[in-house]
Amino acid sequence: MIKLYGIKSCDSVKKAIKYLKNNNLEYQFIDLKITVLDNNIVNKWLENISIDILFNKRSRTYRDLKLKELDLDDKDKIDWLIKEPLLIKRPVIELDDRSVIVGYNQLDYNKKLL
Repeated sequence: MIKLYGIKSCDSVKKAIKYLKNNNLEYQFIDLKITVLDNNIVNKWLENISIDILFNKRSRTYRDLKLKELDLDDKDKIDWLIKEPLLIKRPVIELDDRSVIVGYNQLDYNKKLL
């Protein structure tokens, strides 16, 4: 089963949900505002993608926390992702431990989901 991590108000998440529904793909939605992530989930994602893709430096949360002023290494970024899941670029789509897709890109979705 496809797992979609995101928040309901995010435009990219809305596009991803619409894509999945239009293509009759079953999915489980995991709301990052209410779900507590742990190291295992984040590290599993990082087996397939780089931290720089997952860690959203363009987010409001990143700006509000003034993280640009800190010299974060990869471990620090992982710690922040777990503490503040809204720093995760959305959506994150997890496919049966085979792969992870971050963000919304219809061409990537077509290749990996259909």
